[in-house]
Amino acid sequence: MRTITTRVFALALLSAPAWAAAQPQGFVSGNVEGYFATPVPEASITLVSPSGYRVSGTTDPAGRFLIGPIVDGLYELQVHAGGYLPRAIGIETSPDTTVRITVRLEPERESALTGSVRDPQGLALPGAVVEAAGPAGEVTETVSDDTGRFRFAPARPGPWSVTARIDGFVTGARETEVVFGQTADATITLALDYDVAETVVVVGSRRADQQRSVTESAVPIDVLSADVLSAQPTTDIVEVLRTLAPSFNVNTQPISDAATVVRPTNLRNLAPDHFLLLVNGKRRHRGAVITWLGNGIADGSQGPDISVIPTIAVRQVELLRDGAAAQYGSDAIAGVVNMELKDARQGGTLEIRSGSHRDINAGDRATCGPMASCMAIGNRAPRYSVAGNVGLPVGAGGFANLSLEYGEAGPTNRAVQRHDAARLVAAGGSTPRNTAQVWGSPRIENDLKTFANFGTTLASGLRPYGHANYARRRATGGFYYRHPHTRSGVFRGPVVDGLPTLLVGDRQWAETGVPQASGCPAIPVVDSAPDPVALRMVEDSPDCFTLYSRFPGGFTPQFGGDLHDHSLVAGLRSISPDGLAWDGSVTIGRSLISQFIHDTVNASLGYDTPTSFSPGEYQQDEVNFNFDVAIPVSERFHFAGGAERRTETFTIHPGDRPSWEIGPYAEQGFSSGSNGFNGYRADTTAGRWARSSIALYADGEIESPRDDTWSAGAALRYERFDDFGDTLNGKLSARRSLGGGLSARTAISTGFRAPTPGQQNTFNVTTAFIDGELVNNGVVPSTSAVALARGGRPLQPERSVNYSAGLVWERGAMSATADYFRIDVEDRLAVSNEIRLRPDEIETLLAEGIPEARNFPVFRFFLNDFSTRTEGLDLLWSWTSGPATLTAAWNHTVTDVGDLRTSVIDQFRVQTLEQGLPKTRWNVSAQYDPGPWSLLGRIHWYGSYWD
Repeated sequence: MRTITTRVFALALLSAPAWAAAQPQGFVSGNVEGYFATPVPEASITLVSPSGYRVSGTTDPAGRFLIGPIVDGLYELQVHAGGYLPRAIGIETSPDTTVRITVRLEPERESALTGSVRDPQGLALPGAVVEAAGPAGEVTETVSDDTGRFRFAPARPGPWSVTARIDGFVTGARETEVVFGQTADATITLALDYDVAETVVVVGSRRADQQRSVTESAVPIDVLSADVLSAQPTTDIVEVLRTLAPSFNVNTQPISDAATVVRPTNLRNLAPDHFLLLVNGKRRHRGAVITWLGNGIADGSQGPDISVIPTIAVRQVELLRDGAAAQYGSDAIAGVVNMELKDARQGGTLEIRSGSHRDINAGDRATCGPMASCMAIGNRAPRYSVAGNVGLPVGAGGFANLSLEYGEAGPTNRAVQRHDAARLVAAGGSTPRNTAQVWGSPRIENDLKTFANFGTTLASGLRPYGHANYARRRATGGFYYRHPHTRSGVFRGPVVDGLPTLLVGDRQWAETGVPQASGCPAIPVVDSAPDPVALRMVEDSPDCFTLYSRFPGGFTPQFGGDLHDHSLVAGLRSISPDGLAWDGSVTIGRSLISQFIHDTVNASLGYDTPTSFSPGEYQQDEVNFNFDVAIPVSERFHFAGGAERRTETFTIHPGDRPSWEIGPYAEQGFSSGSNGFNGYRADTTAGRWARSSIALYADGEIESPRDDTWSAGAALRYERFDDFGDTLNGKLSARRSLGGGLSARTAISTGFRAPTPGQQNTFNVTTAFIDGELVNNGVVPSTSAVALARGGRPLQPERSVNYSAGLVWERGAMSATADYFRIDVEDRLAVSNEIRLRPDEIETLLAEGIPEARNFPVFRFFLNDFSTRTEGLDLLWSWTSGPATLTAAWNHTVTDVGDLRTSVIDQFRVQTLEQGLPKTRWNVSAQYDPGPWSLLGRIHWYGSYWD
């Protein structure tokens, strides 16, 4: 625009040369602008004509300039300013006019505001909402990317205020100054919101954009923080969970075979393999133990071993009390236990605990001997544990969190002397150990548990992560007492002339195969004592013997195992700025138990039998591959899906030869194999069995347009096993706010549990107390001819339907939940009751390659024979006021057995399934924690149960 103006700027009013004085003259005026239209002072202004004539000046503090008078014509206006790119503009002037122009300059370097959002350990927090307020009152917002970083550019130079917020953390703020041409940093570290963080859960959902609190979940979830876990008097996490969660149960069974090494745990009174164990959201391998003696409910189960996880390594336990097989796959019928590991990159904890029982264990140590060890006799069962945790930084934002626990626990004994052992002493004969049989918890030695959790964020935004563990321990427990007159296959002989006798071995018979070759005399037992004359005759004969002479007080086998457990999880995940997340991982796990038994015999090897044996090893291996993706379709709808491939292998390693050998005296009625727990033969019972499965799954969640009014979710999982075929399971859940802090929630789902390779293929011989006497009891495959004749068939997966409905109330510092649940399980897998073998069935088993058939008069087998309905009610209440916290929890669970299809599940087995665990449990606790000290009190109540 050209105008005539009378305004004169003192800044750059220049005179034309003398030769142009007679020419018509004009002016060029304007202003120079930089960032955000701000004036640029002291900019150099040069006007250059085609002939090279130059006129120069500078802008004033307001960025204005005026050049002239000049002759009319074409010129190039050149503008230079510090920190800006130079600019040249062509203009044309006219006589006696002023050309007005605005020059906008681009900076050499952009002014920007950047930074990252991190947690207290320095780990990136993707998805945080970052808001920046500038010097001109402008406000802009963005979301941190998958590396936790954010950027505002261009940013107006001047003071800025930046805030960041994300669920589970306290909103953080940072003040900074943006300097022209420079990038200012505004990294913000957010502190954990402890009022929220301890109730935030990840189990039960695959959403990646946000986490849910316990009260926002559509299914019941218990959350136990590290502070709550560490406040318990024991470091055994199994005992801690039983103490804090009424729906979780574990008990120590004094005589329980391999369950001495891995104690069976129960959720909602279902079997140990009816719930799934996760660590950091990843499936953990099951234990190697098959529980042959599990008080009914746990009989034949093969569940996960929670006890190898050190409590000090756990940041939070999430206990999902609802069916989740449609989300996580096989086993999640009763629910899911997820252990979230600590992830601090600094600091540490050291815990030392020690104690013992007030009362001395029952028994007299003076009665101990070579075959009557003093384990659990006459001491106070001392125990101790040392645990430590440390967080270490890895690079700029990574962490390695390491945990270790080591301890030992002495055995307990709450037995009284057995009547049959007391009669031996009264008869003036042999003196068995007092107490002959121990009834209590096992000895735990060299109990080492280690865990490592690690993760970092790469410059590319990828986040590698993983965790690993190694654990070992030795557990030893006692078996039933072998009475020196009555234990069949070792001491008890035939009835002769109406009197019981001792079992006498004939060495000539064993060497020649001719029955009664040595003519050994019978030894009658009268008034709890063997006939001394007959006993002396046998002991003086080189061709006769009785094991009574070697073990006159009888013996009590000591059984146990050395556990070795390790696992490794490695994965890679990423979260894009728009919320799209993916996660790929591989999991490798192994549980190995080397079994041992001592203070016992292989009677079929004769008088010189060894007394210590290695029956063999159980080994469980699992390899999982997972790939998950989560997509926030909108603010209301979230979709997730993935695929999984899983292979599990069960291996039985053979034992030493004496543990399974059928010796030369077996034909004379002496039992073979290590008495109490037979070893595994390399040619028959040992072996390796594997199974693979692939799965595809998807789930979606939708929320109401208004905050927290309602939400709903659906999940679907297809899984195919290479031995069982395929299965499809689904789940629907919903939650709705009713106002006044009250919400209702409900869910329905289908589930399944596939029999493990160990349950399908294991053969076992153990000793059990049946009908008032000790009897060798064999477990044969369900497809054996003798099992098929009694209703056996190839095993099938268990199938379930879960229903739940509940109310959640939350008002200020007080909250309460009430949840009803029902779990219907069809084709439930269990071990049959004991069945007496007929002579023809013994021959059948021998023909099937089971040479131990003559060594067990009764047998069992796995079968899908019945259905159960488990239903109950969970009530939880909590109140917090400053340093004081009150909590209460109550659980009532009832199981009914129905749809019995064969006669091999009798009323005894039904009773153990229905009444083997307490139906009602509750606890009330009060804690006062003003710091630096705290006070905790808790009352537990367990209802009656049948054993």
